[in-house]
Amino acid sequence: MKVWTVANQKGGVGKTTTVASLAGALVKAGKRVLVLDTDPHASLGYYLGIDSEEVPGSLYDLFLAHRELTKSQVQSHIAPTLVDGLDLLPATMALATLDRSLGHQEGMGLVLRNLLNLVTDDYDVAIVDCPPVLGVLMVNALAASQHIVIPVQTEFLAIKGLERMVKTLEIMGRSKKTRYSYSIVPTMYDKRTKASPAALQVLVKQYAENLWRDVIPVDTKFRDASLAHLPVSHFANGCRGLKAYERLLDYLLAGEFDHVKIG
Repeated sequence: MKVWTVANQKGGVGKTTTVASLAGALVKAGKRVLVLDTDPHASLGYYLGIDSEEVPGSLYDLFLAHRELTKSQVQSHIAPTLVDGLDLLPATMALATLDRSLGHQEGMGLVLRNLLNLVTDDYDVAIVDCPPVLGVLMVNALAASQHIVIPVQTEFLAIKGLERMVKTLEIMGRSKKTRYSYSIVPTMYDKRTKASPAALQVLVKQYAENLWRDVIPVDTKFRDASLAHLPVSHFANGCRGLKAYERLLDYLLAGEFDHVKIG
């Protein structure tokens, strides 16, 4: 099972839309997909039509039981979505308490990796949606993934946020003797403005090695799809936003994105 994490330490850059859109495109391609919501705001669940406060179990419960997790226990906390082949491990607001209540316990950084290992035969791809803050949840997501997708809105404040995210990966990589594999994905690109092309040029200049050489355009179909609680692939097939995510998916599936050990 491939595991990708979608992360950025700035909100509003398209993380949840990226997770839902990639997941929908994967399902369209015949893949079995699990998405994991690690953001206490539970935006991914709401996007996919699942009220996180009404589900019988959530990711928080699995963190609490992390020392004795079983495959059946993980499976019982996974919720089906409106799309066949796409399942969700939902978040709840209780996840916001993890750093304070459990963050100090040994082994808390590998809970996601361990639970995904239990269901690795059930899915082809798992995609993790991260909160925009560095804490035990983001640490878990990074440790569990083979590749990290960093959506960046094509405007200058978002690029400043990208600097923090890349620095975080560098610092964590040194401490864990790992070089994280990641791709920067320009989002919300609007060629009619001055800001988007200018910001894209900065990304090309400063992050060429890790930059996906394409863009996710502004597309109102993303908003409409979220209102219908569907990935854009299952709401507006053929729209320009979906075509962009399909190109991104081809890029991700073609890559060799294993962690590279240093030393």
